[in-house]
Amino acid sequence: MMQRLFQIVEPLCTWYTRHKRPLPWRESPTPYHVWLSEVMLQQTRIEAVKPYYARFLAEAPTVAALAALPDDRLMKLWEGLGYYSRARNLKRAAQAVCEQYGGNLPADYEALRALPGIGEYTAGAIASIAFHLPYPAVDGNVLRVVTRLVGDERDVLHPTTKKEITAALSRVYQVAREPAALTQGLMELGEVVCMPNRAPLCELCPLASICQAHVDASWDRIPYRAPKKGRRVEHKLVLILHDEHGRYAIRRRPAEGLLAGLWELPQIDLPDGDVEDTALDELALAFCRQNGMMVAESAAAPTAKHIFTHLEWHMRGRYLNVRVDQPTSNGLLFVSAEALAADYALPTAFRAYARLLY
Repeated sequence: MMQRLFQIVEPLCTWYTRHKRPLPWRESPTPYHVWLSEVMLQQTRIEAVKPYYARFLAEAPTVAALAALPDDRLMKLWEGLGYYSRARNLKRAAQAVCEQYGGNLPADYEALRALPGIGEYTAGAIASIAFHLPYPAVDGNVLRVVTRLVGDERDVLHPTTKKEITAALSRVYQVAREPAALTQGLMELGEVVCMPNRAPLCELCPLASICQAHVDASWDRIPYRAPKKGRRVEHKLVLILHDEHGRYAIRRRPAEGLLAGLWELPQIDLPDGDVEDTALDELALAFCRQNGMMVAESAAAPTAKHIFTHLEWHMRGRYLNVRVDQPTSNGLLFVSAEALAADYALPTAFRAYARLLY
């Protein structure tokens, strides 16, 4: 593995310099810009991230501005990106950077790793791209490129595989003259040439002549991933409660657990997916009565499904026009569609229903 990896440095860096895509965070690769972009890009497509990145920097152009950003505003800026713990950790880390380093990210790999939410990959990306330090950033793209390059058919999801590949790349970085180009070259190659779930574009690859998967046509079985366990399924009844003043009901989720602290549309847990429509109507009416509301009209709302990492929500909806006769319980808050669109972050899980609100 080692000898072949040492051969990638010059051709890959040269290829990256010539063919890199113009991306916003590459225009000004400051430590903060690299950090923000890499966190946003986790589990998210580049094209989806671009507008979020621009909006976020407009309101939080510095680490200090991020540290001072109100939580609800932070969540609203992040709305739709998913994996909201990333945003919370960004703010926590920004506050730590302000307290410990005067608002400037430290040019030290271990110090970066010690910040909330910054793991090996993100620390390696910041260290190599922003500070030109010899540390790799190993994610799924890099694992795919390297395992195909050396013909490694071990389970790419096993911690030992990633650990050994990271260690091997670390030795290569020690002799690389351009750590930033090497890191971004590996990323770029995995994103536009050596792509997942399809035949790689080997005719465009600067490493094809030394790639084992190209030589023996083994790209379709590398990287290997052991079968995952099936996701747990939860069934939900989502309530769109619209009052006589044109406002909609939302409530804040618990401070711990899935989608912690975010706003949601009220929902009721269902035992399974076979609950009849009449039973759903009864559950919705009972919820309203228990919370001081009279129902004037009700109608079915769309069904939807949202997939988390280890969980699926299968949702059915009810749209109810209600009159609020007394203060509501259950943490319900009625807000206008305009305020909901501007100030309250609804998780992506509710996207199918949010379209009905604004």
